[in-house]
Amino acid sequence: MPLIPEEPQIHESAQGPRATPASGRTAPTPRPVPGPRPAAPSRPGRPGPVRPAPPVQRAARDVAKPGPSGPAVPAAAAAAPQIQLIPASVESALDAAEEAVDLLLDSGRAPGDVLVITTGAQHPWAEHELSFGETSYWAQHDAGDDVFYADAAVASRAATRAVVVVAVNGGPATAAATALPLALSRAGALLIVCGDPQHINSVLGAGV
Repeated sequence: MPLIPEEPQIHESAQGPRATPASGRTAPTPRPVPGPRPAAPSRPGRPGPVRPAPPVQRAARDVAKPGPSGPAVPAAAAAAPQIQLIPASVESALDAAEEAVDLLLDSGRAPGDVLVITTGAQHPWAEHELSFGETSYWAQHDAGDDVFYADAAVASRAATRAVVVVAVNGGPATAAATALPLALSRAGALLIVCGDPQHINSVLGAGV
């Protein structure tokens, strides 16, 4: 609700208005208390100072009035990523993920838009880059210039990317249950899961 400045309270002197001076001039009207002092009259040929509006009035103009529309829709619900399931066995899940990445790049996706997470054996690229040390490995992630491959155990360190591809290629029994919700939180527009449909649906829910 906009702020409304209070009207200044005018108090007359307890002794009443002053008597008219002998010169015949009327007594000055009592000044409002409290309240801004009126601007001094300008001299001929020189403009008087312009007093800014009281801060309360300026703040009132800045306050937005509530509109008649209903409750706003949460942004998270409108931006939920799409989920695509590619059936694959544990042995073929990584190959299916590679094919999905190739199709994404062929369709115009930038390499830096794609994150690949594996639940079992690491992707050969990740193994190779980690051989130079974790600092170099994560520096390439931060640069965001190429497809980044991460094991599910360290994927929580990865930032959000437009597309996340998950290869459910083995690992502990709880690997998919941990990796899929994490992957969903990191996917900006699309989550692609390569693996056993029954297992994936049990984790993410029916109708994936």
